[in-house]
Amino acid sequence: MRILIVDDETLARDRLRRMIEKDGQHEVVADVASGLEAVRVSEKLRPELCLLDIRMPGIDGIETAQHFLTQEESPAVIFCTAYEEHAVQAFELQAVGYLLKPVRREELFRAIANSVRLNRMQIAAVKNIDANRRTHLCARTHKGVELVNIKDIRYLKADQKYVSVRHVGGEVIIDETLHELEEEFPDLFTRVHRNALVYTDHILSLEKDARGQIGVRMSNVTELVDVSRRHLPAIRKVIRRL
Repeated sequence: MRILIVDDETLARDRLRRMIEKDGQHEVVADVASGLEAVRVSEKLRPELCLLDIRMPGIDGIETAQHFLTQEESPAVIFCTAYEEHAVQAFELQAVGYLLKPVRREELFRAIANSVRLNRMQIAAVKNIDANRRTHLCARTHKGVELVNIKDIRYLKADQKYVSVRHVGGEVIIDETLHELEEEFPDLFTRVHRNALVYTDHILSLEKDARGQIGVRMSNVTELVDVSRRHLPAIRKVIRRL
């Protein structure tokens, strides 16, 4: 089995690598120190299994696993943690592979033998244990995998099967739906059109363009986002509260 190791602690990565390489039955394709590196390496090398730390700075293990789910061939995931309470809860839920640090050789290879590909229900179960949500959206560009910080997004616009993400640094396309994003971030985004959501805290005002179309002026971007007649009363109320 081709394995990716992800942990922000060098000693923890080295320890897992030594155990796996000494056994000789599996191949460590890479070991990385962050969730961002993990997503990029997974996209490129397509590992079959990821040994994934949970508590990491930046993108943690839960969010990293969520980004894996957007890949065509997402790896199976075994979470590794130094926090026993999370491991006990996860075993009770039978959610995903879970190993307590320091990882023991016998437990590691038993988990590898029993590993299965992660699915959305399993991710949901783990999120209930260590409640959080994504801080970034994942896009595939000519540069490779690009992660966009949610706070940098100004609006999301549906375009057939894809969603265009306009952020302060430019624009990317993601393979998700507006409905999914609206459900995941109901407190952050406001619907202004059947095909558009805007980041509520970055709304500046309502304006008319040269066509007489009313749109939302967002911070740090030049273009207006069209507002439909249906959503105009609601967006006016939002602006009054800002």
